[in-house]
Order: sequence, then structure tokens, then C-alpha cells
Amino acid sequence: MSQDDSPTPPLQHTAHPGELVGVSEDVWLEVIDKMDEVYSDLLQYEVALEQKNAKLEESQQFIFSVLTSMSDIMLVCDRNGVIQDANRSLEAFCGRSIDDLRGTPMMELFADPQAAAEARRRLLEQGPREVHDCELPLRARDGSAVPVSLNCTPRFSAVGKSLGMVITGRPVGELRRAYEALHQAHEDLKRTQQQLLHAEKMASLGRLVAGVAHELNNPISFVLGNVHALRRYAERLSEYIGHIHGGAGAKEIDEARRTLRIDRILADLPSLIEGTLEGAERTRAIVDGLKRFSVMDRGEAEDFDLVAVIERAVRWVCKAARESFRVELALPRSIPLHGSSGRIQQVVTNLIENAWAAATQGDGPPTLRIGATLREGEVELRFHDNGPGIPEAVIGRIFDPFFTTKPVGKGTGLGLSISYGIVERHGGQLLAENAPQGGAVLVLTLPLAGTQDKGTPGQSAAGDAQ
Repeated sequence: MSQDDSPTPPLQHTAHPGELVGVSEDVWLEVIDKMDEVYSDLLQYEVALEQKNAKLEESQQFIFSVLTSMSDIMLVCDRNGVIQDANRSLEAFCGRSIDDLRGTPMMELFADPQAAAEARRRLLEQGPREVHDCELPLRARDGSAVPVSLNCTPRFSAVGKSLGMVITGRPVGELRRAYEALHQAHEDLKRTQQQLLHAEKMASLGRLVAGVAHELNNPISFVLGNVHALRRYAERLSEYIGHIHGGAGAKEIDEARRTLRIDRILADLPSLIEGTLEGAERTRAIVDGLKRFSVMDRGEAEDFDLVAVIERAVRWVCKAARESFRVELALPRSIPLHGSSGRIQQVVTNLIENAWAAATQGDGPPTLRIGATLREGEVELRFHDNGPGIPEAVIGRIFDPFFTTKPVGKGTGLGLSISYGIVERHGGQLLAENAPQGGAVLVLTLPLAGTQDKGTPGQSAAGDAQ
């Protein structure tokens, strides 16, 4: 074979520096996909970072607004008491800028060396701990020493290392003024409670005036009639005695005796006197009950009969009611209690009045049934009216102060609230429910005499309205 007929060798490719040899197209596509994935992750990280930066900036602005709006002074110190930051209230208090305060010892803020030594002992020497109401004088911007109530809270890192403390304070003068204002508001509230209690009692008393006046009219009229009769009898007796002392004869005296009806007068005198005394005693009892009801008593405890209190309250309310109001009583002969009879009468009167107002909204004649059940150590009274009952939506609120279902101007909303407080202070309970057969039932439970602490009711009248 000639030289010209020899086979031609294949061409050799010379690789340049940095050029990959033998890499297929699939590998390049995989590399491009990975680059896209990394780029997408970078974009997501950038968006998340921007969101976190926005939240961080928002948090910083919130913290800054809180610090600048604080009325109390505040400073942040390291473990050695060097000021790291402060708020504008401290800046305004001491007259130094926040930049000037940073890096200075906290002790420079105190008014004298003694106060600084006490602050060092209380806040620094005993290590990081909470301190409350540490009253020390600070130097104000005018150079005066102002007592400030300081509170200290330690700061720690995420791993529990002590970083320093946060100190807040308020001038004691402001605290005293705030306390005086709070004390004055408390006194005003107590006076208002007493006035409301008195107003409610007087309102109830005013509603009963007509009934009490009618009840007083009977014994007073009886006494007045007897007194007129006694005066006529006294004139006849005086004329008869005049005949005797004038030296008249026996026949003339006998004639005067028959004419003046002396024998009849002597027979009538005992009954007239006894009737007059009875009428006066009834009047005294009515006035005494009225006084017990209306006077702002001190809650002196005494033994009394609850049956007499209920009967008196029923008479007053029934005679004051313009409409026909029937009250059916199912009571034992006596229910001995210990406490304030005047306050318990106020409770019973209020329950009867509320029952009357509710019963007038029913279909039939207004009727109230009062029954008593004696159990071991207590008595349960049930006031059941024939009204429409208590709406379920408000049955849990009827004892709340100022809550009333009556029209504006017709009720204060304090009667049941005050009654609830009185009953509680007598060791009892007052509940409200609806009877299955219709109507509302107020259940009053009280301890019998001898089964309670006899000092319980003896509290101020203002406490009843709480």
C-alpha cells in the first residue's frame, strides 16, 4: 500500500482550560434546574427577611412609643449601675438629655450621698433582684430633692445571664395626690350609698303613707270619741259633786244622781278608759313600727317575732294599694328571729310591694300567698304572686343594683338589691324563681333566733347597699 493510500487518523479535539469534556446535555439541564431552585429559595428568603425586618421595625416603633408615652420615669442600667438608656419622663424630670445620661452612673441622679449609698445597697450590692416601693430622693431639674418611689426588676439574657436592671419610679407627691383623690372618691361613694339607701326607704315609706294614715285613723278616732265622752261625764260628775259639797239634802242629791245618770257614768268609765288605753297603745305600736321602718338605724340586733313584722307589712301595703289586693297567710303562731326588725320589715314590705306590682299585671285579681316552713335552725318564707312571672332573660339580674323592669320614674331599681344585702347580713338567702303553675316566687330564708352569730346584723346602714 502506498503512502497515499494509508488510512487517515481521526481528528483530536484539544480541550481549552475551564472547558468540561464528556458532559452531556442532561447534566447541563440538571444544573440549570438546581440554579433556578436556589434562586427561588433566595427570593423566598429575601421576602421573609423583609417581612421580619418590617415586624422588627414595627416592634421597635411600638416600644419607642410606649417608652416615650410613659408618665413614670424609667432607666435601664447594666450590672454596675451604668445607665444604658432612659425615657423622656426621666429626661424631663432631671433636665438632662438621654444622650447625656447614657454611660453615666445611676448614682448621679440621687439628691445626696446618703440617698446614693442607700440606692447602691438596695439596688446593686445585693445582686439582681426585684425591689418595690423604695422611696429615695432624686435631684430634679431645678436642683430640688424630690422623693420618688422606685421599683427595680432584673434583666437576663436568653441563657439566664444577668444583664442589669430596669428601674421605674413615680414622684411620691403624685402618688399621695392620687391616694387622696381615691380616698375622697371612696368617701363620696359611701355617702352616695347612704343617700341611696335612705332614698329607697323613704320611697317605700311614701308609698305606704296612705295605708298607715288609714290604719292610724281608726284608733285615733276611737280615742277621740272616748275622750269627748269622758269630758261630758267629767262635767256631770263635777255638777253632782257640787251638789254634795253645796250642802244639798239627800233627796236633792238622789234627784241629781238620777238626772245626771251618775250610775251609768260610773259603769261606763272602766270600759271607756280601757278602750282609750287600747286605742293609744295601738297608735303607739303603729308609730313605733313606722319609726323602725323609716329611721336610718344602726342595725342594733334584738329578738323579735317575724309573724308580727309580716302582718304589719301586709296591713300597710294592702291599705296603701288602690286596687283590690288579697294576701293569703299560712304562718305559724310565732317565728322567733334575732336581728334588726326594722330592716327585716323593709325587706318583707319590699317583697310584698313587688308582688302586688307583678300581680296587677296578671289576668285575675291580684293575689299573694305567703307561706312559711320551719326547718332545723331556719325558716323559709315563700312569696308567690299570680302575676306573669319573671322573664328568663332577666331572672338572674333582678337583684342587681339599679336594675328594674318598671318604666322610667316608677322605680329606682334598688329595692331588691338593698333587700338582698340586708338578708345576707342576717345570715340568710334571698332567691327568685318562677312557679310551675305560673307566677313568680321569692324565697326568703332566715336563721331562727339562737342559731346565728348575734353580732352579724350590727353593721352600718351603708353596708346594706353593697
